[in-house]
Amino acid sequence: MTQIEVVVPATTANIGPGFDCLGAALALYNHFWFSLNDSDEVNIAVRGKEDVSFGKDNLAYRAFARAFELVNRKVPGVNIEIELNVPMSRGLGSSATAIVGGLLGANALGQLNLAPETLLPLAIAVEGHPDNVVPALKGGCQLSVVGGQGRWTFCPVEWHEEIQVVAIVPNFKLSTERARDILPESVSLKDAVFTQAHLGLLLRALETGNGDWLKTALDDRLHQPYRAELIAGFKTVQTAATAAGACGVVISGAGPTLLALCRGDLRETVGEAAIDAWEQLDVKAKALYLSLDRRGGHVLENGQPRSQNS
Repeated sequence: MTQIEVVVPATTANIGPGFDCLGAALALYNHFWFSLNDSDEVNIAVRGKEDVSFGKDNLAYRAFARAFELVNRKVPGVNIEIELNVPMSRGLGSSATAIVGGLLGANALGQLNLAPETLLPLAIAVEGHPDNVVPALKGGCQLSVVGGQGRWTFCPVEWHEEIQVVAIVPNFKLSTERARDILPESVSLKDAVFTQAHLGLLLRALETGNGDWLKTALDDRLHQPYRAELIAGFKTVQTAATAAGACGVVISGAGPTLLALCRGDLRETVGEAAIDAWEQLDVKAKALYLSLDRRGGHVLENGQPRSQNS
């Protein structure tokens, strides 16, 4: 095979109380093309305006190399072309698309025959947490739980068609490292119980589409109260979008993108209200009206999809 294309969806993680364990794939995609070259080097080209590394520290290449190393194969020289549609450093899983893209690219191009059950823990090891990479690979909404001896359990979460997504993306970035540094090392038992209960309610709200449950469920005390301080206008936008009909507004991933969940007929109203609220604070923003991606990352060859473990 001379060239393969990998398509990977954006993701939103946490979704309120699901900190570091709950995420959903969204219908916005980065594309990666892989082909072998005769050297031991990596050549990277990027379609899009974002700044990415063009060396071996590029995240897609690092994941590509890890897959070969896992099976004790020499990492070949590779050409990687990337089309960026998912905003970087905005809380929409751009790094997860690179990791999943690199792993699927290596698996297909090198015919490594790694099953998804092997690729998933490897993706988590590269990323450091599961909430973005798991839905990026599997699609849909996914709950990830680590058990004894570090073994992972992945549970698909039903997402009712009545619940629609508006991602409100501001024109400023927020690094994941900074968003993690602001979090406390421990929380009170009261706050832990509060968030645990809200996560349980959130899973039922997503499954049933119950808007009243969803309004309550999206609150948490583990990360959002702290990260909100890093997002200028968070409360203003949250209030405006909720007043326009959103069931709730949460921080997407580490932010600064905010995610509004609402009925489909209210999406544009909610999005416009959120944009207007940010503009009053001299912050430019755009609204992305995104459906749930249910397929996840996949490989194309000559325009035809190939399975993840082929």
